[in-house]
Amino acid sequence: MTFNWHKEAEKQWDERAGFWNANSENMWDTGSRKTIIPFFKKHIKEGSTVADLGCGDGYGSFKLEKEGYHVTGLDISEDMIRRAKSRLEHERLQFVQGDLVHLPFEEERFDAIMAINCLEWVEVPYEGLQEMKRILKPGGKLCIGVLGPTAKPRMNSYRRVYGEEVICNTMMPWELEEMALETGWHLEGGYGVFKREVEGKDVSFLPKDLLQALTFMWVFIFEKDK
Repeated sequence: MTFNWHKEAEKQWDERAGFWNANSENMWDTGSRKTIIPFFKKHIKEGSTVADLGCGDGYGSFKLEKEGYHVTGLDISEDMIRRAKSRLEHERLQFVQGDLVHLPFEEERFDAIMAINCLEWVEVPYEGLQEMKRILKPGGKLCIGVLGPTAKPRMNSYRRVYGEEVICNTMMPWELEEMALETGWHLEGGYGVFKREVEGKDVSFLPKDLLQALTFMWVFIFEKDK
């Protein structure tokens, strides 16, 4: 049978939904994602319409809504969306199942997008990035995080070196930045999330490429052309 990357991704993330649900609050409240929403707030005004792409069980979407945004969360996993709907959905926070390369939204619908560690799970990341641009209003902002070289989840792509079919792209932060700049996005800002061994140490003197090489995740803000 022909391998279908996105169907396999849906299946595998359905299988991981329970584990993700058990850990998502910690990730967003005190873990690797705790700095993302404060960063988001510095660049996107309260009251904006936001698509949270790759929302998982919706806890990050929930935190955005609590900060005054109108949020629509999307994930490829039916189980993730079911969990999000059952405990979090209300007037300013909706959830829908969908694929990053075929987003079920009309053009220029949203003021902003949050997309954390999800573009790596798309077979052709360029297609996902183009879809994000399509649903953003002119001048809209994209807050996007990509796994760095030290992130253990990148092991999901390791078996590709044997020629096996996987559902994860090992995309470097510099590769995402280059692709975005080549396709008409404007870089507004960014920062690194580091593992505990680096946190608290002064690494500000390092050039950007070495900083990115140390990261668990790099978070960017890009702007769509006005």
